Amino acid sequence: MKDILRPIYQERASQPNTLGVMMIEKKHKSSHTTDTFDVILLIIVKEAETPVLIKHYTYDDHKAAMHIITEDQLQEWILVGTNRKIFEWLHNAKILFDRNEYIANLKTELREFPFNGRKIKMGLEFAKLIRRYVDGKALFENHQFLDAYNYVVHSLHHLARLAVIEQGLHPELTVWQQVKQIEPQIVKLYEELVNSEETLEKRLELLFLASEFMIHSRTKVGCSHLLEVLSNKDYWTFNEIQYEKELIPYSVDLAVLIEYLIEKGQIDVVSIETKGQGIFHRCYQVSEKRS
Repeated sequence: MKDILRPIYQERASQPNTLGVMMIEKKHKSSHTTDTFDVILLIIVKEAETPVLIKHYTYDDHKAAMHIITEDQLQEWILVGTNRKIFEWLHNAKILFDRNEYIANLKTELREFPFNGRKIKMGLEFAKLIRRYVDGKALFENHQFLDAYNYVVHSLHHLARLAVIEQGLHPELTVWQQVKQIEPQIVKLYEELVNSEETLEKRLELLFLASEFMIHSRTKVGCSHLLEVLSNKDYWTFNEIQYEKELIPYSVDLAVLIEYLIEKGQIDVVSIETKGQGIFHRCYQVSEKRS
């Protein structure tokens, strides 16, 4: 298989823009890792016209996919977690070409998971958790129980991922298997939501009460990165926060997260006068009273 594909990846490896070439082979028939393909060629480049270029090939009775991704896109996936398969691919890949040990160093960094990287990922996961929890609770209070159920399942998934990251691990596709070893209480919450014989309304009511405590206990670690960045200035407008380089990945979850942290006494609102009488700019600062 490797020999058949050699002309394709060797052409890429010869280009100075290419940082590394990897191959991920399908291990068994039911494997989902390679998206039904027999083999994935993963090629990382310094820069390209598009951040992701995918080509499909066929040979004999097999099919292969070549994914050419930029270094920036790869780092974004690793940080934000929008492509969870990338961790499996990097972990299982055979290295076919590695310029200046780029891939070897990347694998070492992923394995060691530096604390600053963990802190950012915990912040992003916590933001998603708060968004799903708050929206789910609003739907529940409006008696939209099926929609609330969907949001709660997602919030538990983010809670599970947060627990895994907190332990210095990268969440895998099988995150529930991971969290079972780390924090079985979260798995128990999920099982009670899915398997309980109570009415859906009662299940959701109990789960909101239980998860509120678990979320509260993680607020300090979950907001650590955001508060660290906000501590660099006396106060911020919301627009300044959302376009601050380190906080851009928080994206659509930012406003809800800030309101939650105001409610929990981690952030204070600062009113700044405008030219209009009785109208103030609503700004934000890290609370000096936070515990």
